[in-house]
Amino acid sequence: MIRYTLLRIALLVPTLLGVLAVTFALLYLAPGDPVAAIVGERADAAAVARARTELRLDDPIHIRFGRYVAGVARGDLGRSYITRRPIVKELRQRFPATLTLAVSAMLIAITLGLAAGIWGAMHPGSWGDRLATLGAYLGISFPVYWVGLLLILAFAVTFRWFPPSGYGGALFLVLPAITLGMRSVAFLARMTRSAMREVLTSDLVRTARAKGLPTRTVILRHALGNALLPIITVVGLDFGSYLTGSILTETIFSWPGVGRYILTAIDKRDLPAIQGGILFLSFVFVMVNLLTDLLYAAVDPRVAHDRT
Repeated sequence: MIRYTLLRIALLVPTLLGVLAVTFALLYLAPGDPVAAIVGERADAAAVARARTELRLDDPIHIRFGRYVAGVARGDLGRSYITRRPIVKELRQRFPATLTLAVSAMLIAITLGLAAGIWGAMHPGSWGDRLATLGAYLGISFPVYWVGLLLILAFAVTFRWFPPSGYGGALFLVLPAITLGMRSVAFLARMTRSAMREVLTSDLVRTARAKGLPTRTVILRHALGNALLPIITVVGLDFGSYLTGSILTETIFSWPGVGRYILTAIDKRDLPAIQGGILFLSFVFVMVNLLTDLLYAAVDPRVAHDRT
């Protein structure tokens, strides 16, 4: 297990370096001039040249890349062209909002998805199973922005139960968390039902029932415990995507998270903010994947043995 952990950690370095290099190249080779977005289109040539010199954009690209890598190694992601604030401080200020949204969405997904999947596995072909299956297909099919707008129309505009957007107390969190977690509810329900159906027909469960164990113990301890591996994979990947890919949800609900911050930076062509945000989210994603792999190996030690 220790060797497997060290191997997985060692693979993080080339992954992040690759993300850093690709992001840097794409942003600086893309058409458009970030200086024009800063000084304005009506600025004279002298103002543009002065801004380019101050931002050190006249240096060759390899020098800029080396300077950026050295800064990242020190924990410095640069300063925003627009706000002139350190990127690290801005990300530190916004990440708690993204984390709160991701954790809330994941709790909703785990609760509803596991409940629907377990019920479907225990009562195959019932009306509840069919309804859960239909809901799973609908949850996978509907795009996130459509679900968000529909929830706003129904529960914020029509019934006025929740605020339509913004950041504040628990009521502000309900609609964006449901929107973000809807697809995971569908995936987890299908995955749990399939895995539980396979385990429920195994000799392990039949032996547990023959011993006279209570149904709840058989389901939760023996059946669900042995069906955890695919469920852990779905939860880990989805949670990583929640932390790094909630741009649409944060934009729809005006949620002040990292995704919305990056989208604003792209709109204003704030290159350091875009680079720092993407690199930060990439680091978060690979760390979540690392924790998922380690948890996977802890549940099934054969995984660590086979991969080392």
